[in-house]
Parts: sequence; structure tokens; C-alpha cells
Amino acid sequence: MAAKPQKSEKTAPGAKARILVVDDENYIQHVVSLKLSNAGFEVLTASDGEEGLAMAIEQRPDLIITDYQMPFLTGLEMCQRLQQNPATASIPVIMLTARGFALDDADLRNVNIHKCLGKPFSPRELVACVSGAVGAKQGT
Repeated sequence: MAAKPQKSEKTAPGAKARILVVDDENYIQHVVSLKLSNAGFEVLTASDGEEGLAMAIEQRPDLIITDYQMPFLTGLEMCQRLQQNPATASIPVIMLTARGFALDDADLRNVNIHKCLGKPFSPRELVACVSGAVGAKQGT
């Protein structure tokens, strides 16, 4: 009987990187998902912090893009809970924030936030950030 393949921590060579987009605004979720799909990524979506946390634990994406201000759990609270779980602690995060809101450097380091982008953001810049973060995680 053949052994069942184990789920790898890294995306297999040639496989699409899996990105989880967590945002309570349908328009943002749609635009980000479309741009990432067109750039060759596999995209999962969640509409709030609790749903995002559950999906991250279950699906183990290569990267998470999350809004800061969301119902149930903020993006920062979701990241803090991800850090407490050894299975999700190394997942890099890109945080989307409302204009004028900023996280301090300690918050960024402590919860593996790779980059903060203010809204409105450039979809091209977001795709470049995702590519860079996924490449760094995979060691490329």
C-alpha cells in the first residue's frame, strides 16, 4: 500500500503559491483576488478575521493579505493568533490599512507582517509585494 503524500510546508516547484485574502469589503476582495489570479497565484478568500484565522489554520497558505479593520478580529488580532500556532507562525502577512493608520515596527516584527500598504493601494505594487514575500519564503 502506497504512503499518503504529506503536505509540504513549501509550495512544490512549479505549483501556484496559495494566497489568502481577508477583507470585509467585497470590492477590495474581488479586485485583489482578480489581480493575484491573473498573476498566477491560487487565491482563497475570507470576509472577516475569524474566518481568515480558521482558513489559515486549515489551508496553510503561502501568504496572507489582510485588512486591518474588520469585524470579529482585526487583522492585527488575527496575526497575533496566527503567531501563537506553530503551524501558522511563519506565514508572511501583507496588511492593508486605512489612510493615516500605521503600525509600529515592533507590531510588524512580532506578527510576521512583511509590509503595510495604505488604502487606496496600487494593485501592481501589491502583486509585486506578494511575489517578493512568497519568493523570500520559498528561498528563491
